[in-house]
Amino acid sequence: MDEKLDMTRQCALTAQKPNCILVCIKRSMASRLREVILPLYSALQVRLHLEYCVQLWSLQHRKDMDLLERVQRRATKTIRGMEHLSYEDRLRELEMFSLEKRRLWGNLTAAFQ
Repeated sequence: MDEKLDMTRQCALTAQKPNCILVCIKRSMASRLREVILPLYSALQVRLHLEYCVQLWSLQHRKDMDLLERVQRRATKTIRGMEHLSYEDRLRELEMFSLEKRRLWGNLTAAFQ
């Protein structure tokens, strides 16, 4: 039980950094265009932090996965014109994968190496 709580705590701590980066992006950028937000999302390593956490712990607790996925949901909703779309439609439009699919892809890649 203690290990489970520790993993949940680690996920919460890991989600804080990308959340802070997203807040900085929203506060400092007047433009919400895809051409502005997506490069910042990549350059400031928001997704990298999330993927690292997902791959490292191979999360099995839905609550922890949802916490991390929520960060990406917020990021994709920041882009002008995407607010009304569902999360899945935003990902498809932006040619991105959910963190859960990314984790599965990483597991498959690791299995074949």
